[in-house]
Amino acid sequence: MKKGLLLLALTTLTLVSCGGGNSTEQEKDASGNTIVKIMFHVNKTTAEGKAYQKRIEAFNNAYKEEKIKAVPRFEARTSDNKFEQTLINMKVEGTLPDIITFDAPNCASYAYAEILSDISGQISQDERNDFLSLNEYNGKVYGLPIQESSAGFYYNKNLFARAGVDVSGYTVDNPWTFDQFKAVCQQLKNSGITPVDMRITATGDETATYLLYSFIHAAGGDFVSKDGFTATGHFNSAETKSGFSYLASLISSGYTSYAIGPTDFFNGTVGMYLSSGWTIDEFRDYTTNFPDRNSWGLLPYPQGTAKASATGSWSYGVTDNGVADKSATYKLLKWMSSAESTTVVTNATGMIPSRKSCNPTYEVGSAEWVLLEQLSKTGKERPATVCYPKFSQCFGRIIDSLSKSNLSEIIDGQTNELQKLLNERK
Repeated sequence: MKKGLLLLALTTLTLVSCGGGNSTEQEKDASGNTIVKIMFHVNKTTAEGKAYQKRIEAFNNAYKEEKIKAVPRFEARTSDNKFEQTLINMKVEGTLPDIITFDAPNCASYAYAEILSDISGQISQDERNDFLSLNEYNGKVYGLPIQESSAGFYYNKNLFARAGVDVSGYTVDNPWTFDQFKAVCQQLKNSGITPVDMRITATGDETATYLLYSFIHAAGGDFVSKDGFTATGHFNSAETKSGFSYLASLISSGYTSYAIGPTDFFNGTVGMYLSSGWTIDEFRDYTTNFPDRNSWGLLPYPQGTAKASATGSWSYGVTDNGVADKSATYKLLKWMSSAESTTVVTNATGMIPSRKSCNPTYEVGSAEWVLLEQLSKTGKERPATVCYPKFSQCFGRIIDSLSKSNLSEIIDGQTNELQKLLNERK
């Protein structure tokens, strides 16, 4: 399904769904076990999928005497929106699992569409305080983060040395400025090196939005009003347009382009690569240019008129599937979001634990340490709006148009599209 059609289906779910409202019994198997179904967004064979499976197996062993059994389903999220379409079909058919994993910025839209249910009463204040963030909408909690994320600029130390570029002074507390970022790009370019992969071609899914939205905040812009229902004057403000124009200038200056290949950085032809913590493990597959951790580094986001960096990752949510007694479901939710489960999953993914009690001990100056420092000091979440899928679509269209001369008009047009749908949701 195209992203626009997906949005239409998601935002009209409350009109056609039959999954909520009618109370039903929790399913039991032939052995009398209460079945709790959970759907994950990754393949079972991935490191992350195996970590989830490990924790499911441990849960089933721990709750064997209580006759509660978790049954996982792995539905990998891909650029064709299959994961979201599966959720929509399940909601319409009334077959939603008891728990799903969902991307944090979709919290408001999923809550509005009655895919997620309010779990505020299940989370104590001490538990809330232990999470770095919570998935909230209208003052209610709808999800518990699995892990946290931050992103930055991985750089090839060999190429930087060849170009005579020194970035040792740029830290989270002393970030480089927009102008200094450009100056580094120019030095790399002068040495015949393609400066940076800004991931501007990654608009088929959430990647480009996630990695680039914080540049708008760093330029002093934003996207929607605090209540999430007004885009006009925010998404197309002078400050927001300035942020997009800065990204456009990186293309016009020859610092990045739509022609950069997905592995060009790893193959040693590009100086920097904008990405999240998941990239740390990818270096293992490119030992020719990156034989060890001393061959690459990680730099924080540059600072404009403000400091801002990307954050937000996947979470667990209890669905609004009509099951009256969710006690078994809440036990699985607590198990999967526990510090122990979080540690198992983040050890597999390389991401930042969502709970403070996990207390990761990263080496000062390491990529993981930089990401955690940046998350805690400059992390800025994506906009909370019931029309988030539409926002992401509009943002991606602007990124696809950065090299066009009428960029300002395109931003206005995308703002109008988003506002029209927001007006329908009010």
